[in-house]
Amino acid sequence: MEPRPAVLFVCLGNICRSPMAEGAFRKVAVSAGLDCLADSVGTASYHIGEPPDPRAIATARANGVDIAAARGRQLEIADFERFGHIFALDTANLAGIRVRKPRGSQARVSLLMDAVPGRAGEAVKDPYYGDESDFQAAWADISLAVERVVECLRAEGVDARF
Repeated sequence: MEPRPAVLFVCLGNICRSPMAEGAFRKVAVSAGLDCLADSVGTASYHIGEPPDPRAIATARANGVDIAAARGRQLEIADFERFGHIFALDTANLAGIRVRKPRGSQARVSLLMDAVPGRAGEAVKDPYYGDESDFQAAWADISLAVERVVECLRAEGVDARF
């Protein structure tokens, strides 16, 4: 039996993009019949224990996903063992993840948008200082990327490359 895929989404505070990505991923994975572990974290400790931003909750809810029960947590060393795929939402957080990645970790670390053909190297813009349209734009990018992640995981199994 092949191991269950485990996917982690990472942004700065774990209250906007990463919980939206986790929720969107879970919805798409369930619809595709993919059994996997998914979670989200931040590289910073600003919002540990806090729920997602109300605008992120509203955006996810408008797209059929409930993320209200999520609570912010910070990336920890154990995450590099628990998750085979770690997706950063932007390049600054990608750098922060790579600095923390222990030697010998097999976790594959990349930008979420790297999963989308023609969008490699792009960030999901942080909507925190924006308005509802910024959250919708972030959701659109996230949705596109998680659809592709699920497709790749189903087609290639746990060893999917992004």
